[in-house]
Amino acid sequence: MKYLHLVRAALMRRKTRTVLTILSVLAAFLLFGLLNGVRAAFEGGGTLAGVDRMVVASRFSIIHPLPESLIAKVRAVPGVKAATWANWFGGYYQEPKNQLIILAVAPDYFDVYPDYGITAPMLAAFNSARTNVLVGAALARRFGLKVGDKLPVMGSIFPNKATGDTTWQFDIAGIYEAPNAKSRALEQEVLLHWKYFDEANGYGQGSIGWIVVRVADPALSAQIAQRIDALSANSDHETKTQTEQEFRLSYAKQIGDIGLIVTAIIGAVFFTLMLLTGNTMAQAVRERIPELAILKTLGFTDRSILGLVILESVALIVIGGVLGLALASVVIPVVSAASGGMLELPPIGVRSWLLGLGLMVTIGAIVGVLPALRAMRLRIVDALAGR
Repeated sequence: MKYLHLVRAALMRRKTRTVLTILSVLAAFLLFGLLNGVRAAFEGGGTLAGVDRMVVASRFSIIHPLPESLIAKVRAVPGVKAATWANWFGGYYQEPKNQLIILAVAPDYFDVYPDYGITAPMLAAFNSARTNVLVGAALARRFGLKVGDKLPVMGSIFPNKATGDTTWQFDIAGIYEAPNAKSRALEQEVLLHWKYFDEANGYGQGSIGWIVVRVADPALSAQIAQRIDALSANSDHETKTQTEQEFRLSYAKQIGDIGLIVTAIIGAVFFTLMLLTGNTMAQAVRERIPELAILKTLGFTDRSILGLVILESVALIVIGGVLGLALASVVIPVVSAASGGMLELPPIGVRSWLLGLGLMVTIGAIVGVLPALRAMRLRIVDALAGR
């Protein structure tokens, strides 16, 4: 610790270079904090124990339909308090870039899902016509939609018998607002009548996408899930009962292993960071060869010089890394809020900080070891002579 003033003097020798290097490290660890949050969000699944609402979907693929007849069997399972169902309806509004989350829902869907905050008058308006839909407040604000508007949708999967293509037109009967912050992601959805969807689409009638189950005793949810999955064992529509979080994440995981992708990106970022800071440290030591020789003349041992240079390298990385993770801690809630609840990134906790600090020290030691060895091996006469 008594040499910290020497480390500080070395870092401030070229202020511009030091600041730019720290900013590079800051950017790398800001990205690390954000991507580590993304990985944690996508890899978090959860246990069925204590869960009062579960999702029953095909164990083969989330796009594999289930027979409508399965609903009655699920409702008859001991411990099941209520069961409803829904279908995914892919499509976009006006332009392909305006992809919509559209669900065809059962008549009793909101009995199991009070999270939408659907009022009795809104539900009555929704049920007044087959083509009526309910639109989330966030989505309505995004496109300037209001009650009474027509909502033309170009479907990406299901053809419309009436039009002969995938063009669908709905009427907005209500705009709902989620009753609490945890349900804000639901405000990005459009909800339509499953019965209308089932009768009007060109194929796949009598099938559903998934079943949502509410159990009477959450403590028995794991056992109830096993009973539900046993209903379709060894059939062409075997099911997997899982938590809602696991079900939502299964959509994103279709594009690949999110954890592996994020890890590869972080690895590439840190590899580039090591090249950058390694070059910075090598140049810094090269410029200070006469100064290091003087330190040896004054009695500094080879080990002291080695530790001094490595400490300088570690300090450079730690300063930038701590600033980067601190900034990520501020940015993550902003990103989560800006996504309208679609992306809930966990805050940077103790584990992430410890991992980040470990990476900072490791990277600092790696990039500093070669310049430090060179400084340690300096011969005083040759260094002072400029050789």
